[in-house]
Amino acid sequence: MKISISQVRAELPKLVKRIQKDSSITYEITVHDNIVAELKAPPKIEPGLAAQKLLEVIKTLPRPKHPSSVKVSEQINEHLYGKK
Repeated sequence: MKISISQVRAELPKLVKRIQKDSSITYEITVHDNIVAELKAPPKIEPGLAAQKLLEVIKTLPRPKHPSSVKVSEQINEHLYGKK
């Protein structure tokens, strides 16, 4: 649904409430009859999905041949500021 920017300014709270009730609504905001933006509900993402995808990617990465024996936490100053 096309809507002018001046109408959006006047009715923004009402438009947001409509989107909350029906997430399929999309408002195309116009300036001088040119569409410049959209007002719509954010995509629904199920909780934990991003972490699940990240774990799947990690499983596909190659394992290092030799695990690092350097513990960064024990040498934090050297890693931050270099060797003196």
